[in-house]
Amino acid sequence: MSQYPIYGQTQQPYQGQANPPNPNPQSRASVAPSPGGYQQTSAAYPNGAPNQQYTQNTAQGFPGQQQEQGYFPPQQGMQAQQHAMGQPDMAGLTNQMGGMGIGGENAGGYGAPNADRPRKKRDRHAHHTIEQPVGSPQAFNGMPQGGSGGPFANQFTNQVANQFNQGVAPAANQFPSAASPYAPGSTTVSTEAPPQQASTPLVGMPVQSSQGRVDPEQIPSVPRSRDVPAAHFLEHVYPTIEHHLPPPAAVPFVAYDQGNASPKFTRLTLNNIPASNDHLTSTGLPLGLILQPLARLQEGEQPIPVIDYGDVGPPRCRRCRSYINPFMTFRSGGNKFVCNMCTFPNDVTPEYFSPTDPSGIRIDRMQRPELHLGTVEFMVPKEYWAKEPVGLRWLFLVDVSAEAINRGFLDAVCEGILNALYGNSDSNDEDEGVNGAEERRLPKESKIGIVTYDREVHFYNLSPGLSQAQMMVMSDVEDAFVPLSEGLFVDPVESRKVITSLVKELPNMFSQVKSPDPALLPTLDAALAALSKTGGKIICSLASLPTWGPGRLFVRDDGKMHGNDAEKRLFTTEHAEWKRTANKMVESGVGVDFFMAAPSGGYLDIATIVTRETGYQALMKVRCSNGLQVSAYHGNFLQHTFGADLEFGTIDADKALGVMFSYDGKLDPRLDAHFQSALLYTTANGERRVRCSNIVASVSDGAMEGMKFVDQDAVTNIIAREAASRMVERSLKDIRNAITEKTVDILAGYRKNFSGSHPPGQLVLPENLKEFSMYMLGLTKSRAFKGGREPTDRRVHDVRMMKSMGPTEMSLYLYPRIYSVHNLGEQDGFANEKGHLRMPNSIRASFSKIEEGGAYLVDNGQVCLLWLHAQVSPNLLEDLFGPECTDLQKLDPFMSQLPILETHLNAQVRNILQYLEGTRGSKALTIQLARQGLDGAEYEFARLLYEDRNNEAQSYVDWLVHLHRHIQLELAGQRKKEDTSGEATALAGFAGLRAPYWN
Repeated sequence: MSQYPIYGQTQQPYQGQANPPNPNPQSRASVAPSPGGYQQTSAAYPNGAPNQQYTQNTAQGFPGQQQEQGYFPPQQGMQAQQHAMGQPDMAGLTNQMGGMGIGGENAGGYGAPNADRPRKKRDRHAHHTIEQPVGSPQAFNGMPQGGSGGPFANQFTNQVANQFNQGVAPAANQFPSAASPYAPGSTTVSTEAPPQQASTPLVGMPVQSSQGRVDPEQIPSVPRSRDVPAAHFLEHVYPTIEHHLPPPAAVPFVAYDQGNASPKFTRLTLNNIPASNDHLTSTGLPLGLILQPLARLQEGEQPIPVIDYGDVGPPRCRRCRSYINPFMTFRSGGNKFVCNMCTFPNDVTPEYFSPTDPSGIRIDRMQRPELHLGTVEFMVPKEYWAKEPVGLRWLFLVDVSAEAINRGFLDAVCEGILNALYGNSDSNDEDEGVNGAEERRLPKESKIGIVTYDREVHFYNLSPGLSQAQMMVMSDVEDAFVPLSEGLFVDPVESRKVITSLVKELPNMFSQVKSPDPALLPTLDAALAALSKTGGKIICSLASLPTWGPGRLFVRDDGKMHGNDAEKRLFTTEHAEWKRTANKMVESGVGVDFFMAAPSGGYLDIATIVTRETGYQALMKVRCSNGLQVSAYHGNFLQHTFGADLEFGTIDADKALGVMFSYDGKLDPRLDAHFQSALLYTTANGERRVRCSNIVASVSDGAMEGMKFVDQDAVTNIIAREAASRMVERSLKDIRNAITEKTVDILAGYRKNFSGSHPPGQLVLPENLKEFSMYMLGLTKSRAFKGGREPTDRRVHDVRMMKSMGPTEMSLYLYPRIYSVHNLGEQDGFANEKGHLRMPNSIRASFSKIEEGGAYLVDNGQVCLLWLHAQVSPNLLEDLFGPECTDLQKLDPFMSQLPILETHLNAQVRNILQYLEGTRGSKALTIQLARQGLDGAEYEFARLLYEDRNNEAQSYVDWLVHLHRHIQLELAGQRKKEDTSGEATALAGFAGLRAPYWN
């Protein structure tokens, strides 16, 4: 951890709900303004275009190749169609591979021709005509505003083909497989349309490998799979019912809620579910749901409506307690509503009654958001309260031990607190008004408190009537208590003068008397006592191992446990008092965010945690249709018994969880499968609400339809969470093996049951899972599971983070996005004529793409590296960092942001960084320099090149060869099952895994 001063930071502040729809609600990143008086033109480059100025010639083994202008080289036949449809043409791979092929099946995807869905019994479903959105039709860029899309998933319209047409990738390719007994006798491969698909099969072409090796450029590309949809969704919205498959998780998009919840809140692994467990098992895929209930909205998306039914509360099914939603139907003239989960007919209360039209539709449907939107919030009466709701209490616990002071960590924490509460304004101005709306960063009802600790715990009275804060010391840490009854929690605006003077003085107060040991657990117990009546959020800084008082810890990781079965003991606490405190916090509605120590006091983005949307005293329940049942939850929460509600001390916009489902019967293919999540929580301004998200999936007799509508990001997320949950049970080697076996199971299941008549030696990848194998390789190379030595603290941190990651954050974590800075186009990083930021194409995570003299941005959602080659151009350094920085040695290694300069390149990179910050996961974006040969962060840069051989793991090409051989063994019935211990292995709970693998 000593190499990374920005470890543990969080995302850009969440400023509340998204803006209302405007005339042009695209996925648009804000563009950094030009410096005053500066004209952003090509004149800033005296020697020509940027890429000509900064790019050096190839030398000493570096490729030196220019970044391609597009993904689609000139091709014959399908070239024009492929380019128009936004789908990479993989036929070029056929000239590079022999002995094995990668075939892509057209399985649905964006704009793929949709098979006609069977019509179902209309009287068993909610009426859901796709309505024209409120506002100007220009807001949707020509998207069809109405349609006859049916009331549910099995009657989706086929307009997606007109929105993002995507052709069949002819992916007829073969790997060389020297010494492999599985090479087919014939080298002819073809890509066929799936059964029941009204498209013309593509003609295969003979393959003959003359080079005997694989061109990595031609295998499925994660950057390409992101860049093409990203360009599409700059110009189009995502209608949640018209489109059958969500956009890639790493792609920003504007969702139009048509009754199905936005993929920002819910993602199903299968948007068409097999009717029976046997059919699901044949796919090897898990049936699961990723929930991020408080996910941030994007500019142009409608705010989540808040509905208040007063003391009556929201209408619910009397049998299964599901909340009213767009898929419930009304009958008997509007006097009864039929639950879409359990089919129970409920009486409509007089207060909620509305007559229906001749087709059974309530006449007030469009005036009631809960009847036509997939995600809504209900205000709830007192019967839903565990305690009186109040504004969120924030309690800052500040480590003032010797290590925090010596490292400069205390200074950084204090600066972060002031920035979180008051922004970057000068807090010394005594004449600043206390009622100015512009200076209030928290909701008016929220209050904050400050506590410092070393071997003692210090409380502060921050009452606004005081001239300065009053300290009260709790010296007996064996019996934690709160010595203050008034003044501990105050309005940060009313007490601004007292708070700022205290926070600025803290580093000086403790600089003379330095206590070496922090007493963390007693401080947390005291904080819990202070928040027990109201609940709240703790933000705690920690600079060293807490070795004082009850709950003192010692160094368990002596290096001797790595690589053996005892290592898993290091991944969980063995201290009963810590577990007890954690459980009490959840029960009291209290959550904690930690900022761990960073060398030299690195940047701390405390403002993000304080201002993003946060709820506390939270409970969650997930319900599903008859025939399915919840089988497991994966995430960071407390559940006393299985089937009970999930409990969260606090939950914020970045937190997600996974839900697994199993069959308790057989689904009816004539009906849809419905899922509803309900999060009961208290908002930061003290309102008790329930946020409901509803999602629907069609049901089919077999699994073929399901394979057409697989959500690759949801599948990856579920598998990663299940792997993380096994960390304390199984060795890392077992978990990596289980991930490999799961990958083989899914691809072999598709090859065996759904891929059609391909030659036996061809590797055939499902169209919607083409990049799945790369994500699984990234999972085995992640800090949580990678081979080799890795500090236990880092593994534990990444595992806990992985269990709460949303799909966007997970996607970037498993495969970073990389942009070359030295050869940016002249218009890259600036807005185009429509106001959209023009982003350069990202490049693959491989050193083969790194050019000599290059500069690269690498963002994995947790850290953003700026890697600079040792021979980088001095002109580039001067344009990027200033005229005094013409050499790598002159750069500040602890730099966390770029200076604002009047240069073209500097403006480009700042705009790109601003875009990345708005389209990543939960961590605020601050750059970290990785200068070749100078900075330790260069090792992190090398680790993030996931397509190369590193971390004791294979390269991407070798990984595909390995998967192909195991698939061939499975098809031949000769595959050896992983069973090294004779007992259930790491991921025995993975849905779809057959017993011989794990029992």
